[in-house]
Amino acid sequence: MGNKRIYQLKKAMCALILLSVSALCGCGSTEKGVNGQVIVYNWGEYIDPETIRMFEEEYGIKVIYDEFETNESMYPKVESGAVAYDIACPSDYMISRMIQNGMLSELDYSKMPNVKKNIGAQYFEQSKGFDPDNKYAVPYCWGTVGILYNKTMVEEPITRWEQLWDETYADNILMQDSVRDAFMVAEKLNGNSMNTLDPEELEAAKDLLIEQKPLIQAYVVDQVRDKMIGGEAAIGVIYSGEAIYTQRENPDLVYVIPEEGTNVWIDSWVILKNAPNKENAEKFIDFMCREDIALMNFDYITYSTPNEAARELIEDEAIRNSEIAFPDLSQYDNMETYIYLGEEGDSLYNELWKEVKAY
Repeated sequence: MGNKRIYQLKKAMCALILLSVSALCGCGSTEKGVNGQVIVYNWGEYIDPETIRMFEEEYGIKVIYDEFETNESMYPKVESGAVAYDIACPSDYMISRMIQNGMLSELDYSKMPNVKKNIGAQYFEQSKGFDPDNKYAVPYCWGTVGILYNKTMVEEPITRWEQLWDETYADNILMQDSVRDAFMVAEKLNGNSMNTLDPEELEAAKDLLIEQKPLIQAYVVDQVRDKMIGGEAAIGVIYSGEAIYTQRENPDLVYVIPEEGTNVWIDSWVILKNAPNKENAEKFIDFMCREDIALMNFDYITYSTPNEAARELIEDEAIRNSEIAFPDLSQYDNMETYIYLGEEGDSLYNELWKEVKAY
């Protein structure tokens, strides 16, 4: 994973250099054959680079592309205005926070016909949990958080969060290095909402995570994918999109949505309030919602697409009907979407997480 991190850092540095050059020389809007630029802030490895090249070629618009690793690292950079991004791709609860703080521009769907044409209505309905009137966010990817296990390294099928506390698998369990995801697991195990602000429920979840800690091999983010593929751990908490990739690489891996319930998440395109290139941003989002482009991105990143027209184009029937990529959520209980808990709520979770990590 070290090479991946170096690659991402180099790519981010190049993007910042391009931003600086554009700001100094005013290039982009005046170059012959170039219709301005659009500045995009997205998760690492979360788009097929070929789709960016195709957009630039088709529209004559330069894409300046920057990457982030977490919602929490993305937010302050956008808020500060140090870089004048046009588009970002946050997750549900962070979009809610950005809406509350007046950081987003209302969308004009008439300028993005592929959005309403191709994005499934159920995903806009689910988005109302963080964007009540569907004014600000265009679903890009979605999925669940679940358990990935190696069937050759466990004594019985893994179906519940509680099995991550089984001493049989000591030093063979990977947990997400994420405060909300870690507490989600504990809260679901305790039968509580993952959005709880109840002090007693949070203390109980903290105690449960501390109890689990001696069994944990590592708290990881992207590394869970490679560790599970390589057979370095028996069980890991993982995002469903990563699970699809891992199963391609190691057929002994099985992904399950735990019986106690889990998080259903949506990452969405948003246009920033003071986007300097709003019209180009609309063109970019509309292009990414075109079915052939959405299919390319699904094939590249393996995260579930809300683009129903793109799903119909998936040639592999097993993938098109995959219960990992496209689960029927009505068959599961206690599925929730993260909501923004406010600054006090964030601080409370972060303090409790520090106690868990310091134990």
